[in-house]
Amino acid sequence: MLDAGMKTQLKAYLVNLRVPIKLVAYSDNGAKSHEMVDLLEDVVAASDKVSLTVKQPANGERVPSFDIVRTGSPEVAATFAGLPMGHEFTSLVLALLWVGGHPPKVEAETIEAVKALDIDGELRFETYFSLSCQNCPDVVQALNLMSVLNPKIKHVAIDGALFQAEVEARQVMAVPSIYLNGEVFGQGRMGLEEILAKIDTGAQA
Repeated sequence: MLDAGMKTQLKAYLVNLRVPIKLVAYSDNGAKSHEMVDLLEDVVAASDKVSLTVKQPANGERVPSFDIVRTGSPEVAATFAGLPMGHEFTSLVLALLWVGGHPPKVEAETIEAVKALDIDGELRFETYFSLSCQNCPDVVQALNLMSVLNPKIKHVAIDGALFQAEVEARQVMAVPSIYLNGEVFGQGRMGLEEILAKIDTGAQA
């Protein structure tokens, strides 16, 4: 799936993993599922701290999709539905590193603010992206980081091209489009601080 240059690059990045991580993939016999598994096998080959389990969907998981989970701490996770290539390859690498314990390059006070969010129940974010979208990685990376830092925040980054029925049902007109607990949360480029402020405002409303 990855060319030789990308494999070398990935190996160099994944040296920074501090704790073991698991990739849990939900796959069928479709071509995109096979591509996803090929990609994840390349990730596993790049580090002995990464393992892969391929499953049939049992609880309504999207196919193809995969979770990146910290071994022994399943609440530390990020999820991709589709193939995070193109502009989203960086998002994949960062998610692997963050779940694997590598510290993010974010202000300490911002990290503490994410951890300290007073959340009633769970915040379940979904972001629709496209592989050619230049504004999408900022949003995907911000929400992935939040889902790694706070166990009450979950995030799935969804390649709209592979999940057309969802895109049409939700009338997603542009990417990135962000949903929170099934409702529209925002569209367009948003950074971590902006998302944080919007959640805080919503909590106080």
